[in-house]
Amino acid sequence: MAESDWDTVTVLRKKGPTAAQSKSKQAITAAQRRGEQLETSKKWSAGQNKQHLVTKNTANLDRETEELHHQRVPLEVGKVIQQGRQEQGLTQKDLATKINEKPQVISDYECGKAIPNNVVMGKIERVIGRKLRGREIGQPLEPKTKPETTGKKK
Repeated sequence: MAESDWDTVTVLRKKGPTAAQSKSKQAITAAQRRGEQLETSKKWSAGQNKQHLVTKNTANLDRETEELHHQRVPLEVGKVIQQGRQEQGLTQKDLATKINEKPQVISDYECGKAIPNNVVMGKIERVIGRKLRGREIGQPLEPKTKPETTGKKK
């Protein structure tokens, strides 16, 4: 094995100021007294949460009064679901199980809190046998009939 000499190196100098110390007012004035060159620049909106300039559109947005929200299921539809479910002798949980949804979904539809979903509405229509969409809400759902075909081919 070869012996290796390790030399000890001693560094005799002070650490430079940290970033926070070099930005302080005292550090700036001390550097100016020593005659060092300084470059200072003020950052725009430093330390604040201002990311955009105020534009003309901001005033228009402030004056905007239109409330944007999703359309909910009308209460009329909720009552039709409730009546149809009770005629069938189903609880909310039973109806939800039949259409593969959670009972909360049925509750939301009956209370008028749900956002209409045509897939769910179609499933409920088929189970309770009443229309929930269109002009004839509450009317009995006509079963779909297949067009009659004759056994003869032309």
